Amino acid sequence: MDVKDIVQFPPIVLRPPSELPAPAGPTGDAHPFAGVLKSSIEEVNNLQQKAEAAISALATGEKASLHDTMIAMEQADLSFRMMMQVRNKIVDAYQEIMRMQV
Repeated sequence: MDVKDIVQFPPIVLRPPSELPAPAGPTGDAHPFAGVLKSSIEEVNNLQQKAEAAISALATGEKASLHDTMIAMEQADLSFRMMMQVRNKIVDAYQEIMRMQV
């Protein structure tokens, strides 16, 4: 398991709107949010599959550590719960926009 220290992450740099990259044109990615969302869902799915494999390995008596299995299960659970909260916020935002259009 790769755990990064908080000081290893690059600092957040806020740029004025004039320095932000231009929106994607016809040749670029038209929906970058959709790509980010899709990759996040794939990552959650990968964690779920790793947890299932760890559980199977532990149940069949293969060389699997109980600690590693529990860590994989908790990572999968936490990432799934986070994904559900993001989904709930997206649905709430969509419903708010629909209410504003009425």
